[in-house]
Amino acid sequence: MRKTLGVVLLVLISLLFVVYAVRWVKHRMEYAVSDAVFVKADQMATLSFQVSGKVVKIYKDLGDFVKAGEVLAEIEPEDYKLQVEALEEKIRSLRAKRSALQLEISRVSKELSLGVESSYLAFEELAKREETLLSQKREVEAQLELLKRDRERFKELLDKGLIPQRKYEEIDTNYRVMLERKKALEKSIEEVQTAKRRAMVGVSTARASLGRVQELQKQLEVLDGELSALERQRELAKRNLEYTKLMAPFDGVVAKRFISVGDLVRPGQPAFSVMNLDSLYVEVLLEETKLKGVQKGSKAYVRLDAYPGLVLEGEVEEISPASAATFALAPRDVSAGEFTKVVQRIPVKIKLKNEDKKLLRVGMGGRVEIKRQ
Repeated sequence: MRKTLGVVLLVLISLLFVVYAVRWVKHRMEYAVSDAVFVKADQMATLSFQVSGKVVKIYKDLGDFVKAGEVLAEIEPEDYKLQVEALEEKIRSLRAKRSALQLEISRVSKELSLGVESSYLAFEELAKREETLLSQKREVEAQLELLKRDRERFKELLDKGLIPQRKYEEIDTNYRVMLERKKALEKSIEEVQTAKRRAMVGVSTARASLGRVQELQKQLEVLDGELSALERQRELAKRNLEYTKLMAPFDGVVAKRFISVGDLVRPGQPAFSVMNLDSLYVEVLLEETKLKGVQKGSKAYVRLDAYPGLVLEGEVEEISPASAATFALAPRDVSAGEFTKVVQRIPVKIKLKNEDKKLLRVGMGGRVEIKRQ
């Protein structure tokens, strides 16, 4: 009887083992199972100040919710404000100097234009006057030549007693008057020619002033270059002033605070870590041998160690096109010929339902079962 009971018990245990084994094999055929599970976030950033300074205010702490653009902390801004104000004062001074220089260029250019124009007009008028006088001189010289011949002829007649003295004196007087008129015209022509030379000197002087305008233009170009450089420095100083406030890049929650009031921080030094809770997901490093049947959209069931007995539902959102080892900081070097076959793991991203995301915390571990298709 005892022997029969033992046999029956052994048979029952064997049946249970077989049933369990069949179910286990069937489950492994239907599901890809892995314990290499990690909770991660698509949007998680470690923030730092871009300028150095002393922390004077902290507005958010661990676990606080933040909005994009909301200020998390602030460093002493006074030095950066003074830099901006000093640059703005320099820019105002240079702009005033530039404005005065432009007025000077405008004035000199106007004077130059008027000087050249008036000198040319005067020269042209004098040239016309000279031409008129020369024409008159030629007429007088022609008349003077006739009078000279008449005077010589009448002198001969007078010496022979053929004409009275009065007749010769009349011709002689006309000759002398015409001679004086010629001298007066020659003097006028000389005065006009002198005035013409003065007018040409005025034109030359006005043209020489063009060098002054060019010099002022060069000074203006130098000022424009200095202004441009100062404006760039001011924009940089304004950005540095803005950088004294550390702002959240997106909506999320403060996951870590690394600084305190009174700390001296430098650019790039971690200050806050901010995470978007809506971007949490589960990553499975699935063995390549288990990848068969796993596709985008496959159902997934997640059991986290933090919540025993609780099953979270989701689906496969992405399957990495490369193994996790491909992006390792120190990848394996098989060029020397040493090679040991190792099963590679492929990162698979699991997206959970929105209500289940609230339970996730970055870094959690657990177990995932993915329904094969």
